Amino acid sequence: MNKASIIGLLLGIAAIFGGNFIEGGRINSIVQGSAALIVFGGTLGATFLSFSAKDMAYAAKSLRHVFVNDELLPADFILINEIMDLSGKVRKNGLLSVEREIQYIKYAFLRRAIKLTVDGIDPKLLRRTLEQETISLEAKKSRAAKVFESAGGFAPTIGIIGAVLGLIHVMENLGNPSELGSGIAVAFVATVYGVGSANLLFLPIAKKIINNLKHEVYLHEIITEGVLGIQAGRTPYYLREYLNSFIIKK
Repeated sequence: MNKASIIGLLLGIAAIFGGNFIEGGRINSIVQGSAALIVFGGTLGATFLSFSAKDMAYAAKSLRHVFVNDELLPADFILINEIMDLSGKVRKNGLLSVEREIQYIKYAFLRRAIKLTVDGIDPKLLRRTLEQETISLEAKKSRAAKVFESAGGFAPTIGIIGAVLGLIHVMENLGNPSELGSGIAVAFVATVYGVGSANLLFLPIAKKIINNLKHEVYLHEIITEGVLGIQAGRTPYYLREYLNSFIIKK
């Protein structure tokens, strides 16, 4: 599990409910089914209208990588060690010697890059191919982030719609005091749901997807330069020092 994402989500929710409890509020005072239906149903509908079904499905699939770490993404230093291991074998036995190693490489981008190198692709074409694949990855995953960013933009406005609907209900029942409480509750709770879901859920999820994407692009850059270094016959010492320069020192 991605501990930071889980802790962040639980901490945000706990702060809202905890603050409400400290002020003497009750849980059922901020749990309103009609308000939830208006805000989340309306937000979902507006988001579906803005994107294709394919984009929505991919965005839903991307949620897994927000709360669960991708086991196929290696740490940068492990990735560099793997590249250096391949570099040593190529320098000792030639480029074709790593052909049998390709099937054991777990990270797909590195596997494809080594395969293209073994196939003898021109270095300039190899770089363009790997960079284009990275660009395509950015475009694809950015769409998922935009789905949640859009939902974060729609939710507060839908919350205002819910608030207005609640106030309309209040105004219609001014002569019936027993109906006023529920109408006012829907009005204010809808606003809380809209603003809260946008800032505690949708927008942070979009940001997390972008951060995960930046990390994967960073790994792609290491792989691209490492594979090109192997193809060019760089010395292992120089290649390791160069790849280590990509690592952000803590």
